[in-house]
Amino acid sequence: MNDFFAPITPDSFFVSPARQQESRRQMAGNALNAGITAYQKGDYKTAITAFRNAIGLNPQGENAVDIGNYVASSYLKLGDNRNAAKAYEEAIKLDRSRDDTHIKLGNLYYSDERYQEAEAEYAEAVKINPQPANLYSLGQAQIKTGNFKGAEEQFSKIERIAHGAVNGPYGMGLTYSAQGRYDDAIAKFKEAIDIDDEFYDAYLEMGYAYADMGDMDSAQEVFEFLEDPSPELADLLSRYMYKADTPKFSFARAEGAFPYLQPAKTKVSSLDSYLTTANASKNFKMVFQFDKEMDRESVEKVYNWNISRSTSSEPGAFYNFGNPLPDTEIKLKSVPEYVYYDDKQLTATVYFKITQNATADGTLDPAHIVFKFSGEDKYGLKMDPKADEFSGFSRVG
Repeated sequence: MNDFFAPITPDSFFVSPARQQESRRQMAGNALNAGITAYQKGDYKTAITAFRNAIGLNPQGENAVDIGNYVASSYLKLGDNRNAAKAYEEAIKLDRSRDDTHIKLGNLYYSDERYQEAEAEYAEAVKINPQPANLYSLGQAQIKTGNFKGAEEQFSKIERIAHGAVNGPYGMGLTYSAQGRYDDAIAKFKEAIDIDDEFYDAYLEMGYAYADMGDMDSAQEVFEFLEDPSPELADLLSRYMYKADTPKFSFARAEGAFPYLQPAKTKVSSLDSYLTTANASKNFKMVFQFDKEMDRESVEKVYNWNISRSTSSEPGAFYNFGNPLPDTEIKLKSVPEYVYYDDKQLTATVYFKITQNATADGTLDPAHIVFKFSGEDKYGLKMDPKADEFSGFSRVG
């Protein structure tokens, strides 16, 4: 019989739910494959559309959450963190028992410095699965939010349940460092190294801790150790040491004929012929070399500088060697006229004024004039008190 004339039955109009579901699964699978192909080709917009179609066709499918994660990953490839976060949130709604999705969303928040939101997601992951990796992520976020007690709890749990894992003592060391407890931090980093002597991140953090506590010699030892096995980490430590080290004067030199080595009772008129005239004034300058980059505004602010007579108790360092000052002794203004910072040479040129007295017979003790700077470097660190001043007699001190 010709099929065209086949009898029509009710079954001809009915497609069973099972067949419909199977058809949707097949279409979802095709959409997923199309999405993966587009993703591999770098066509992330097409991949997102295909992945979303796959989820829409089979939202209860066993791999729906994974596809949702693919959507988020595609958005991340496009640099769209906002929609990536939404995609992870949608994936979590599909299955709230998946700790890995909470971790991925937490990682995204963490990378965006949204630490409180990251902490909340990590906490959810820990509730679902308190494994060491999840505990470590939560502890890291709690360090960032300042919840140091919580961070210590997470890392202590890791130490209890995973004795051979470096993340427990290492995380605890990070927590102590964040609180400025550098000795405790170093002890914990050493514990991590005892577990794995090739865990070079622990060496790096130990070097950071030494630098933060001002022990640059120990930080240098860590740097030298890291140079061979991990030059990248050695470079990071070197840069951190430079940043953490307090700024210092390296040396100073006179320009403009100021004889900073001349002894007491030097005649002011001998400094420049212009000063042979009573009450005459002339600008002189000193150039100070810093050992690191400084904050221009801080250096050029004249009130961060002080020019004074030495009161040092070191032998021979007191102004006029401690002898009574003659009536002819002049006094310099305590602040410079102006200062110029050269950010290429890392130098400050300090211009200051010397004024002859009314009888044109003024005297000065140039070698015991102290130039002191109390400003800061480009990282906000104050000058090292052991190298923040200069005099011709004592040099940098």
